Amino acid sequence: MGLTIKKEDTVMVLTGKNKSKRGRVIGVNPGKQKVVVEGVNIQKKHMKPNKQYQQGGIIEKEAPIYASNVMLVCPKCDKPTRIGNQMLEDGRKLRLCKKCKEVMD
Repeated sequence: MGLTIKKEDTVMVLTGKNKSKRGRVIGVNPGKQKVVVEGVNIQKKHMKPNKQYQQGGIIEKEAPIYASNVMLVCPKCDKPTRIGNQMLEDGRKLRLCKKCKEVMD
């Protein structure tokens, strides 16, 4: 089963400590049903100095969250919405906003 959320989409978080925050999707893992959202679910990691991190120290980075905890934001109406599908004659599938019926792809 694939995800309806793609990289570079804008989403809104529905549950958890980051509820109602909006962000851009920077990574998708359809196998685990998880997405990484910019500025959401920030975790701190203690790093030793190495070639990549010369200084070392505490690094903050986004951790993945379940895709069911986010909702896609329509670019036209700027509201969180569910997603509908429409099949074209050539077999392609389009994503539609359920509120304004606008094509998202």
